Amino acid sequence: MKKYDSYKDSGIEWIGEIPSHWDVKKIKHLCYVKARVGWKGLKSDEFLKEGFAYLVTGSDFYNDTVNWKECYQIDKDRYDDDPFIQLEENDLLIKKDGTIGKLAIVSNLDKPACLNSGIFVIRSEDRNFTSQFLFWILKSKMFTKFNEFTSYGSTIQHLYQNVFVEFSFSLPSLAEQTAIANFLDLKTSEIDVIIADKKRLLELYEEEKTAIINKAVTKGINPDAPMKNSGIEWLGEIPEHWEVKKLKMLVSKVGSGVTPRGGSSVYLSIGIPLIRSQNVHFDGLKLDDVAFISEEVDEEMSNSRIQDGDVLLNITGASIGRCYFVPDGFGRGNVNQHVCIIRPNINEVSTVYLSLLLRSEIGQLQIRLQQTGANREGLNFEQLKNFYLPVATSLNEQKSIVHHIESECSHIDFKKARTEELIELLTEYRTALISEAVTGKIKVTED
Repeated sequence: MKKYDSYKDSGIEWIGEIPSHWDVKKIKHLCYVKARVGWKGLKSDEFLKEGFAYLVTGSDFYNDTVNWKECYQIDKDRYDDDPFIQLEENDLLIKKDGTIGKLAIVSNLDKPACLNSGIFVIRSEDRNFTSQFLFWILKSKMFTKFNEFTSYGSTIQHLYQNVFVEFSFSLPSLAEQTAIANFLDLKTSEIDVIIADKKRLLELYEEEKTAIINKAVTKGINPDAPMKNSGIEWLGEIPEHWEVKKLKMLVSKVGSGVTPRGGSSVYLSIGIPLIRSQNVHFDGLKLDDVAFISEEVDEEMSNSRIQDGDVLLNITGASIGRCYFVPDGFGRGNVNQHVCIIRPNINEVSTVYLSLLLRSEIGQLQIRLQQTGANREGLNFEQLKNFYLPVATSLNEQKSIVHHIESECSHIDFKKARTEELIELLTEYRTALISEAVTGKIKVTED
């Protein structure tokens, strides 16, 4: 893309060079910034479905605007408590707590609105400065680097007003601001459409893998095999030489761990891995954030030690049903109460085959069927033991089915990896485009 004719040093580390005719300004030079301070908290009965004014919180931000339909509302007295945070069209909102820097532009305001705590309202007080341009400034690496610079190496938990108003940024003319904002509105929306398409493609790849697994573990891989009625309505026909067995007939152990005495306070940076539900995924055991326990704690939890070949299944929470197996050579490990150990009887069923059965729609359907009423919080061992599973009676056939699934899915995983790489590149390009436009590294014209 085109460059400007000449550049100068901005004098700001996180900006670098800017076009010679651009200025450097601080938020406080151009904007009104305010958050709710010293406001007596609302009682539960003051959060209204219908009221005089909207009460905007950070959870109401959606696609860079405010989702008015989701906002709580308040009466007029509460709205009048603090006139300094009453919102106007085109105000820019930024989260100062929690997800620092999340943005929304106030638009389509059909009734009075004000802020709850945790958000700054930013309003241009200079007619030659637009909130639309500032929106993209705050989306850029320039603001990210400012946050990094002012955090002194620690994770920012709060964006303080006295720090935020000192943020310096590059400022072109009003016409250039408008051109840049319009350019970024268009280009980022185009990139976002492509990224959304690629993410949908990832979902389709996962659906394809699921279909491959489901077909292989319920119908086998020999299309000419004679079939029989399984006797179970939701399972349908299975190969004639297969059997339907309850899980308890295939395993020697079904059990979970416990919370170590002292909870997370006994976790160590090194020691014996304690597998929790966040570590168990359909595509492997992810141990980046694994907790560790001492030899003594492991001894107290000796009944929930894992072995190579165990199948681990999440039995509570949002990740219920996720499962994977302990690979050979994993070594010592334990599980907490949210993860169930299912130990295959190796004369009946192979580890990977059992893991695929539980991962398949046959296993996941039975998990969902248990999630009603009082059982919604999790699975118990008796429920698991009585799961019905179609089983190829020959271990060699199980091995062939596993090989078929792994071979077919590896091709899909390759395509997934390429797509994920493309999404990452597009995301990086989007970020770079924003930063280069708002700092003048590329020249954006009105046409």
